[in-house]
Amino acid sequence: RRHTGEKPHGCEFCGAKFVDKKGLKAHSQIHTGAKTFKCEYCNAGFRANAPLQYHIRTHTGDKPFKCELCDARFMRKTTLNIHVRTHTGDFQYTCKFCDLKFVYESQSKIHMQRHTGEKPYECGFCGAKFVIKKELEFHLRTHTGEKPFKCEYCDAGFIRKRILLDHIRTHTGDKPFKCELCDARFMRKTDLNIHVRKHAGDFPYACKFC
Repeated sequence: RRHTGEKPHGCEFCGAKFVDKKGLKAHSQIHTGAKTFKCEYCNAGFRANAPLQYHIRTHTGDKPFKCELCDARFMRKTTLNIHVRTHTGDFQYTCKFCDLKFVYESQSKIHMQRHTGEKPYECGFCGAKFVIKKELEFHLRTHTGEKPFKCEYCDAGFIRKRILLDHIRTHTGDKPFKCELCDARFMRKTDLNIHVRKHAGDFPYACKFC
C-alpha cells in the first residue's frame, strides 16, 4: 500500500486516511483526547509513541543525537539541527531594531522585547512583570515558598536548579571554573569573573573618600 498510495482506513471524525489501523488509532486520539501511551517512570500520558519517547529521555538523560562538529548531544533531532546552525552561521532570525541575528526564534522574540520594553508576564501577587514566562515562574516561588530543587546531601531546597548545583559544590568541593591566567579554581562562574578582573586591573568600585 505504501507503493500504491492506497489508504483504506478513514477517520470517522475528519476523514483523514491512513495505510493501516495503527496509524488511524494514533490519529484518532487527537479527537478523543485519549492518552494511551504511558510513561513507565511517572504518570504522564501521551497520544502517540514519538512524544512518549522524547519524554522518557527526560528521565533517562539519553541524548542519541550528536553534533558532528562538536561534542554536544541532544534528545531531539530538531534541536540538533538548530544547534548546527551555530556552527554554519545560519542565523535565520534578525532583530528589526539593531540587526542582531539569532539561531532561535525564541531568542529573537525575547531580544526584541528588550527593545520595546514589553513584559507580557505579570505576577498575580505583586504586579511585577517579566520578559519571559520562565522568569515569572521563578519569581512566583518567592511568594509561594516552593523550592522544588532539593539537595541530596542536606535538607536545603532551592528555587532554581542552577542555585542547587552551586550549593551541591559546597558539599563535594568541586571547582569546575578555572582561571586561564593562573591555577585558581572556583565553584561559581561569577566568582571566576570577579577574580579575572584582578589580572586585568579592572577595579570598578572606588572609595568615595580616598
